[in-house]
Amino acid sequence: MEYKTVKEFNFDEYIVKHSKFIGYAKPVKTKEEAENFIEEIKRKHWDASHNVYAYVLRNDNIKRYSDDGEPQGTAGVPVLDVIEKEKLYDVCVVVTRYFGGILLGGGGLVRAYSHSAKIAVEGAKIITVALCVDLCINCDYSSYGKIESFLRNENAQIIKSDFADDVRILCRIKKDNYETFEKALIDLTNGQIHSEIIEEKFTDF
Repeated sequence: MEYKTVKEFNFDEYIVKHSKFIGYAKPVKTKEEAENFIEEIKRKHWDASHNVYAYVLRNDNIKRYSDDGEPQGTAGVPVLDVIEKEKLYDVCVVVTRYFGGILLGGGGLVRAYSHSAKIAVEGAKIITVALCVDLCINCDYSSYGKIESFLRNENAQIIKSDFADDVRILCRIKKDNYETFEKALIDLTNGQIHSEIIEEKFTDF
């Protein structure tokens, strides 16, 4: 189970015919987070001509957008289209416009808002997030090399290794691969070593 989102907050500017567009993108998990972000940008740019937004949330498949006074379908919909074409979830995009005195027309507005949303999203770094499990594996020093090689071959992320009386390895794998992974680990060590699930979460893998 996996989906795409953005990794971090980002903004970028785009100027066309003296109108300045500022695109903002941010990862969000809830409707409240999205709306708080929108209000934050509106407060920051209280003097702007328009603060257009769109967001898509994975939970309950929520989609919202606003033209904020621009002609219907020329602002919020193009911003939402950028999110949907990239197949992104849990992301909010706000595009602020300062009118430059020259009308852009319907097509010009669609292009400007689309481009502003796109550069904001791209700069926020699109990532794939997967449902993962963090595992703890305990082994003795004589088995450590074999286990580490096994983990790398299984495309497990080694988060850290603690060396004390024995070795404690914390690693991460996609949950979908867990049963196959655990069986292979048991076969490799003749049943001597098992993994313990520490946490399950969606994360960048």
